[in-house]
Amino acid sequence: MKGRVVIGLSGGVDSSVATHLLLQQGYEVIGIFMRNWHDESVTINNECPWIDDSNDAMLVAEKLGIPFHVLDMSLDYKKRIVDYMFREYESGRTPNPDVLCNREIKFDLFLKAALNLKADFIATGHYCRKSSFMHKDGNTIYQLLAGVDVNKDQSYFLCQLSQEQLSKALFPIGELTKPEVREMAKAIDLPNAEKKDSQGLCFIGKVKLPIFLQQQLDPKPGDIIEIETERIAIPVLINHQSPNLAALCEPHHYNRSMGRVIGRHNGAHFYTIGQRKGLGVGGKAEPIFILDTDATNNIVYVGQGEDHPGLYRNGLFVPNVDIHWLRTDLTMMGDAEKKYLCRIRYRQKLVACTLYKKLYGLYIIFDEPQKSIARGQFVAWYDGAELIGSGVIS
Repeated sequence: MKGRVVIGLSGGVDSSVATHLLLQQGYEVIGIFMRNWHDESVTINNECPWIDDSNDAMLVAEKLGIPFHVLDMSLDYKKRIVDYMFREYESGRTPNPDVLCNREIKFDLFLKAALNLKADFIATGHYCRKSSFMHKDGNTIYQLLAGVDVNKDQSYFLCQLSQEQLSKALFPIGELTKPEVREMAKAIDLPNAEKKDSQGLCFIGKVKLPIFLQQQLDPKPGDIIEIETERIAIPVLINHQSPNLAALCEPHHYNRSMGRVIGRHNGAHFYTIGQRKGLGVGGKAEPIFILDTDATNNIVYVGQGEDHPGLYRNGLFVPNVDIHWLRTDLTMMGDAEKKYLCRIRYRQKLVACTLYKKLYGLYIIFDEPQKSIARGQFVAWYDGAELIGSGVIS
């Protein structure tokens, strides 16, 4: 045996095929289904997705002949992920619970549970890859690489992992495409080979985020104010040698006097920058997009068209406390700058940028203005296919 691996069996096809590959590679494998959420107050219908998924995971474990357990992590999940998510939305920020789930649950609590079972590694069905090399100081450096399938690459969701967490992780399907995973599942006759991918929240399956938020946060009707394009001025990068970083990264600011009321919303905390659907405003020449939300005064600012200048920014800022380096050996210190590629959301195409490390934090300036940058989102920067670090957008 190459060692003992505990894999997070979600009931989906990706983790199931990952289990099969680990067995082929000679590992002793134990399957664990993580029960992260159980709250009847958000039951939308009679479906119980976690029960269905748990049953599918159990059937896969039986098919592959491995031990199977269910681990209830719902209390810790509520404290670490769900409560954080509500705090962020209430304050007008846009959190990413999937990124936090990986950092706080799968690669922390789940990892600790696996180590208690004398595991050498944990494994997941993420579409990403891992590599390593010996640093000149004699320490092993672990690398997180994008998955081969560019349409499914999930490295962004793992942008907050540490070297220690990555050292214990295996990603068996990172070298495969989704169609190849499906074909393999059919070839070995897995019971969930045709199961559709989950489209809901990472912890409550089929429930959509807006519905979930509306059941947990109180409605608070307020004004929708449209901002005309001529009201927006985007700073231009004039001096490439000494750019005004703070000005380039400053979010757009709006007030009532800059536009006119065109409708009412149910609560500014239900919406996020760049959102197009859900406002119920029609009769416009072009689609309406959210430019900003003011949770304090309960105002949603919008503009017409996906080319509205209010949707675009030249850069963003990450304060020191929110900067995370997966590649700790590449940490930028003092007054430094470095060119990287970056993205601010899952599946966004990587874009060229320059990182400027200053006294109070990290400025990221894009080669071309980027759309729909929201406070609370994670920005991740890459060197080619390798994820180097990440941070929370201020």
